[in-house]
Amino acid sequence: MPNAARGPAALTLGTAGHIDHGKTALVRALTGVDTDRLPQEKARGMSIELGFAPLVLPGGRHVSIVDVPGHERFVRTMVAGATGIDFHLMVIAADDGVMPQTLEHAEVLAALGIEQGVVAITKSDRAAPERAAAEAAELFPDAEIVACSARTGDGVADVAAALERVAEHVTPRDDGRRDGPAVLHIDRAFTIHGAGTVVTGTLWSGSLAVGDTLTLLPAQRPVRVRSLQVHDEPAERAHAGQRVAVNLAAVARRDVARGDALADPAAGLVPTQVIDAALDLRDDLHGRRVMVHHGTRAVAARLAALGTGLWQVRLEAPLLAAAGDRLVVRSVAPPDTLAGGTVLDPRARRHGRRADVLARLERIRRGEPEPEPEPPAAAAASPVDEGTASATSEPALEPDVLELAARLLAAGHEPLSRAELSVDVEHLPTLVQAGIAVRIGRDLYAHRDALAVVAERVGAIIAGEGAVTLARLRDELGTSRKYAEALLEHLDQARYTKRLPDDRRVLRRRR
Repeated sequence: MPNAARGPAALTLGTAGHIDHGKTALVRALTGVDTDRLPQEKARGMSIELGFAPLVLPGGRHVSIVDVPGHERFVRTMVAGATGIDFHLMVIAADDGVMPQTLEHAEVLAALGIEQGVVAITKSDRAAPERAAAEAAELFPDAEIVACSARTGDGVADVAAALERVAEHVTPRDDGRRDGPAVLHIDRAFTIHGAGTVVTGTLWSGSLAVGDTLTLLPAQRPVRVRSLQVHDEPAERAHAGQRVAVNLAAVARRDVARGDALADPAAGLVPTQVIDAALDLRDDLHGRRVMVHHGTRAVAARLAALGTGLWQVRLEAPLLAAAGDRLVVRSVAPPDTLAGGTVLDPRARRHGRRADVLARLERIRRGEPEPEPEPPAAAAASPVDEGTASATSEPALEPDVLELAARLLAAGHEPLSRAELSVDVEHLPTLVQAGIAVRIGRDLYAHRDALAVVAERVGAIIAGEGAVTLARLRDELGTSRKYAEALLEHLDQARYTKRLPDDRRVLRRRR
C-alpha cells in the first residue's frame, strides 16, 4: 500500500483509439487543456506528438494524462507514450465503432500489460452509441463503457466518475518501487529561453529532487537537476507515476533526445544490446527482424527462439532495460504489433538453447531467487565476438572511456572515424586494448557488439541466399556503400567470410 503520509500513489492515464475519434477533444472537456500544442497539429486537425494534461477526478485525486496520436503512422509515438501509463481511456466514436487503430492500440495495451481502463463512446450526439458500445464490449469485456459527447458535454462527468472508480483498483507503476532508485524515460526534450534544456517523461520509479545528480543514458553522462515541474507547477520533489519536467544544468539540447533516460546511479541501468525475455510469439518468427519498443525508444532487432515462450532479442542499437520491464514487439513490414512480454535478463550473453541457460531463465520467469553465479558461458558462434563479453559487462573503465564506448555502440553498423570521434579519440587505445573497440580498415572504429550483429546478419543472408554481395548488405543495413564495403572487408580479414572472384562472399569453412 502507498505511504499514507504522502497520499495516494500518483497515476498516469493514457488515451488510445483511432484517429478522429475525439481523444484530444475529450481530454480538453475533462481537463480544460488542449494537448495539441503544435501549429501543424492545429492546421491538420490531428495529433502528431504526445500531449499532456493534469486531471482532477471528482474525489480530488490528481491523475496525469498522456494523450497519444491515433494515426497509423504514429503508432511508434503512441507506444512511447503508453509505456509509462497505469490505466487507459480507450476512445471509440459512436458513428464509426471499432476501427483498425482501435484494434492496434488495444494490442499495444495488452502487450504492455495495461488491463484496466474505461471505454468512452464519443460523438454520441451524432449517432446512437449502442452499436459501438457492443463492439467495445467484445474488445474490452471487463471495462466500464460510457457514452459521451465532448462537443455538448453530455456524459463527460460520467467518464470522469468511471475513471475514478477504476483508479481506486489500479496497481500503480510505483507499487513496490516508490522508494527505489529514480528512473525516467525521456519522451520530449526542448529548450526554454533563460532556463536551458528541459526533458519530460513519466517517472517510472523512485523520486527526483532539485539538486540530485543523475546519469544521462546511453551516454552515461552525469547531470544535475536544476529545477523540477509537475504539470507546469514548480516542485522540489517528484514521485513515481507523476509526469515530470526536469531542467538539466549544463546540458545542451543536442545532447539529449527522446529515447534517452535519466537514472539514479544506484538503479544500475546500463545500455544493453542482448536481452533474454519471455514473449508471446510463434516459434516460426525465429530469425525475424523486428522493431522492439521499450520505454520511449524503438530499436530494430533479430529474434532467436529458445522454446516455451523464451526468446533472445539481439538489438541493433542499445536499449535501457531492466529486469521486469515490458517490451512490445512489432513487425517491420507491414508494421503491426506482434506481441509483448517481459525482460528476464537485460544483460544477457549471446547463447542458444543450452539446458543450463534455459533452466535459469525459467527460474527467473517463475520469480525464484537467482542461484550463485555460474562460470561465463562460451561466446556466440560469430568469430567477430568470440571470447568477449557483452557491452554491459565491461571491466571497470573511466567514465569518459565508457561514454566513448556508448557512442560507438549507438553508431551501430556505421563505424566512426578518428575525426568523428574528435576529442574522445584519446580514449580509443584503451577501448581497443579492452577488446571493446575494433579497428576497421585504415581509419574506422566500431563496437565489437555491433560487429557481431553485422556478422550474424551476413551469416543469415548467406544461409538463405547462398552468398552476399556488397549491394545486398548495403540494402540490408540501410547504410552507405562505403560502410558496407568496410564491414565486408573486415569480415574477410577476420576469416569469417571468403571473397569469391565475382566479389560475392560466402562463409569460410572452419574447422
